[in-house]
Amino acid sequence: MSAFAAAVGALFADPNVGRNAVYIADGGAPVLVRVVARRADAISDLGDARLWSETTRIDLRVAEVANPRPSDRIEIDGEAFLIQGEPVRDRERLVWTVDLRPA
Repeated sequence: MSAFAAAVGALFADPNVGRNAVYIADGGAPVLVRVVARRADAISDLGDARLWSETTRIDLRVAEVANPRPSDRIEIDGEAFLIQGEPVRDRERLVWTVDLRPA
């Protein structure tokens, strides 16, 4: 295991950073996973206008979710979300970053 993989594992395991969630692939069975939530705001440019929107992004470990797809479901603290758009893997191929929308 690389030092980076060990650091990612520690980050997800930290109770102050990582959270339990349930991942449900479209048509699949629920799987308990750890996620790191990022509820950042996004500012998008549209012509001369700037649009502000709340976003919900999470990181998932590739070791727990091999191939997340749009419309797969994530449940965090009783809130249900659907993956929207294509998930993006980090450079080390250890973490998926996914955008969510309320289910």
